[in-house]
Amino acid sequence: MAMKRAASSAVRSLLASSSSSSSSTFTRNLHASGGKKKIVGVFYKGNEYASLNPNFVGCVEGALGIREWLESLGHEYIVTDDKEGPDSVLEKHLPDLHVLISTPFHPAYVTAERIKKAKNLELLLTAGIGSDHIDLQAAAAAGLTVAEVTGSNVVSVAEDELMRILILVRNFLPGYHQAIKGEWNVAGIAHRAYDLEGKTIGTVGAGRIGKLLLQRLKPFNCNLLYFDRLRMDPDLEKEIGAKFEEDLDAMLPKCDVIVINTPLTEQTRGLFNKDRIAKCKKGVLIVNNARGAIMDTQAIADACASGHIAGYGGDVWYPQPAPKDHPWRYMPNHAMTPHVSGTTIDGQLRYAAGVKDMLDRHFRGEDFPEQNYIVKEGQLASQYR
Repeated sequence: MAMKRAASSAVRSLLASSSSSSSSTFTRNLHASGGKKKIVGVFYKGNEYASLNPNFVGCVEGALGIREWLESLGHEYIVTDDKEGPDSVLEKHLPDLHVLISTPFHPAYVTAERIKKAKNLELLLTAGIGSDHIDLQAAAAAGLTVAEVTGSNVVSVAEDELMRILILVRNFLPGYHQAIKGEWNVAGIAHRAYDLEGKTIGTVGAGRIGKLLLQRLKPFNCNLLYFDRLRMDPDLEKEIGAKFEEDLDAMLPKCDVIVINTPLTEQTRGLFNKDRIAKCKKGVLIVNNARGAIMDTQAIADACASGHIAGYGGDVWYPQPAPKDHPWRYMPNHAMTPHVSGTTIDGQLRYAAGVKDMLDRHFRGEDFPEQNYIVKEGQLASQYR
């Protein structure tokens, strides 16, 4: 209960402070910022869990904790989890909504066709990090603003990645299944359980999450490598003890564990196909909390079945929610879950506050924090170009 009271106090503080921030005003050529707005939020349902924690704001029932505030300003706020198909709630409200809020954990896929239907649309907000569920080129062409809450759940995701690395390296899951089935077979676990110390870990991408992961891995005395389009600050690189790799394909065969920390773009879609997986060390472990579509789905399943990939863990799939027959559900030695790493209660409080802050700025005609923009005035953020 103490944690709930503290968290409740935190969200009140975060949401209150977000309203008081100020920024330079810029002129929007295509959309006026004044007047009553129709805001639609698409989130996952909390169902029977919604009432168990007052800070569970990331679900439909929690509605990011901003319903009372929005309605007090005279805006209409529609919240749903129904996002697919021509008869969905989202589709019904497309023609006259002004703002659409979605989340990577239950993404509303905003296609060029949907953007054309949304004649009044001004702003697309992602409650969290990663806006690849939106056709960014179409949004830019339509003069829309796309923004996300940069940094809101980077700690949440980095911690989850470290957990999944340990789960795979220590071969934890077979032991867990033995425990719940009433079995006892030490050999069935120990024959492929290893120490993390001394292993070579490579991250594909070393942005905010990648850096945090490398920092958390340092005490384990691993060999740390990273591949990124930008080299990190030399002092930070030295502090972490990570080595920059200029060539992805040259890094892969060196790694015992590969972690994916790059955004999904046209350049990274299908990056890990059959040929690239073949360049990895036999018996490699892969953790992917970035985006499922960075992987060739069937190539990953086949490599797990053959043993070339000794274990695959992550929480991202394509599409989401993943269908019941998705091949990753049935791979050997996997540590997959639904997309949950970035939607801890702490993460929810941070991205809820960030969404409120940006809505408040939008209503006032003010700029967002620059790092939050994914599309601004027809230009895509550098990571999506």
